[in-house]
This record gives sequence, structure tokens and C-alpha cells, in this order.
Amino acid sequence: MTQPTYIVVSGTGTEIGKTMVTAALAALVRSAGARVGVAKPIQTGLLPGEEGDCQLAARMAGADAAFEHRRLIEALAPETAARRAGEAQATVAELADAVRAWAEAPGAGLDVVVVEGAGGILARLGTDTTILDVARVLAAPVVLVTTPDLGTLSTTELATRYLRDAGLECLGLVLGTWPAAPAEPTLAQRCNREDLPRLTGTPLVGALPDGAGRLAPDEFTTRAPEWFAPGFRDSLVAP
Repeated sequence: MTQPTYIVVSGTGTEIGKTMVTAALAALVRSAGARVGVAKPIQTGLLPGEEGDCQLAARMAGADAAFEHRRLIEALAPETAARRAGEAQATVAELADAVRAWAEAPGAGLDVVVVEGAGGILARLGTDTTILDVARVLAAPVVLVTTPDLGTLSTTELATRYLRDAGLECLGLVLGTWPAAPAEPTLAQRCNREDLPRLTGTPLVGALPDGAGRLAPDEFTTRAPEWFAPGFRDSLVAP
């Protein structure tokens, strides 16, 4: 079986652009000629048959494969949604093994797998399981999605400190949204963009423009590399 490189995408909270950042990372990897898959261990808030986050990200990025392990209908934290549905709680072994079995199956041929979590870094995927536990088992570095808006400095510094204390590598911060012309960033957004890497000790490696998710997939994949820092792609794709 082929052993791909795993990258986990998490964030400082929910609804901050993790799915589009996942798509943009996948597109960035594909621009280097690598075969990329997108995985979502647990999806909540959608009915069977509806397009999930991993399917959306894969479609936007033109990814080679997408995988969703489990789906819970209520739009809640996975632990809560499973409890309310009377379903068994997910474990780190279950989730990591499911992703690996898919990504490393004979014939999969994936070079990089981008794994999107749910909610923030400590959102419970199961009673004793977070996306960081999955990252640890997969030996995956983390890309942390955050916001440039007022209040981000504290939440992002807390998240990066926790990642370091957990012994996980953070490849960098990505702003899930950034004002696109003709809109102008506010004073707080401009200051936060400068202060986030200084206060967290973590590089700011990308920023997605507002409305990126409304682009046609072809335009999205063409433009995605310009949303990241020069050279960042090299840290994602083995030579």
C-alpha cells in the first residue's frame, strides 16, 4: 500500500472557512502534480444524499478522491449529535483507521490527503476524541484556519499554544476570509493580520478572499496558489 502524506485542517471555531481552505490546499497540492484526496471523518448537519464538506472541497479543487466516514443529521458537535441520535460515539482508532484504509487502499495512489475536522480544535468528534487525536495517530501536521476579525488574537493564540502543548506541528495560519476588492479591510483586520504571526509564533501562510467559495471550480483551482505564501506548497508536497 502507498503511504500518503496527511495534512489536518482545523480551526479556531466553526463557520470560519475550513472547507474552502481545505479545497484551496488540495488545489495547491494538485498544482504541483500530486494526486490528492480530501477526507472528512465525521460530517454533521446534512441529510443522506446532500453534498458534504469533503465532496464540496474535492469538487472545487478537482481532487482525485473524497471520503466521508460518518454522517450525523443534526447540526451539532459530533459527540452531541451522536448522543442525541442514539449512535455509538466515535473513537480515534475508528476514525484514523477509516481514513487510512481508504487513503492507503491498493490502487488509491494518493500522494497527499487533506483531512478536515469539525468545528474548532477541541470540538468533540467522540466522547474522548478530537481532530487533534486523529492528527497525532496519522502523524499529520495541522493547518489552523482563523479569522482576521476583532477577537481573533486571543482565540488564535490559545489554539496555537494548545497545539504546541499537544506536541503537534502547526504548518501555519490561514485566514478563512479576507476582504476582496473593491472592499477594504478594516483597521482591526489589517492590524490582526500583522499581529497574528507575531503573537502566536506561527507563520501566516495564506488568506482566502471573500467569495472564494462562489467561484467556478476551474477559476478556484487556477487562483488558489496565489492565496498562499510563496514556497508554502513545497512544505506540503514531498520532493
